[in-house]
Amino acid sequence: MSLSSFAKSDDPKTFMVIFKQKELKSLKTSIQKIEDQFSDAFKTKTYSGNSDLTLVIEVPSSEIDECSLGSFIVEIGEGQEMQLQEIAFRLFDLTEGKEELQSFISEYEEAQQLKKNGKLAKADTKL
Repeated sequence: MSLSSFAKSDDPKTFMVIFKQKELKSLKTSIQKIEDQFSDAFKTKTYSGNSDLTLVIEVPSSEIDECSLGSFIVEIGEGQEMQLQEIAFRLFDLTEGKEELQSFISEYEEAQQLKKNGKLAKADTKL
């Protein structure tokens, strides 16, 4: 699957790909090598430190999902290639989760407003 085969869209999606450092070391590759393969076509950012290695990829097409991103072929070195899903520990669609969170927040805010309006109505009737 080619990285340039997807049309640009106004609805970008953000994915988080988590890697185990031991796995990458055993494959003789690094998160930087993997990021370099995506950074020409997409916005990327890596995170490392005390936790697992993480690559965040923002894709411009809403047609790309976790499965299609996971099927991208990644060169891991020494002429070896693997699908991203075979290297990654986990792959998450952050956009999908963000939309669900926003929906919950909106519902909560509406419920809070209804409670507030109900208290105001009760206070007005007491006067």
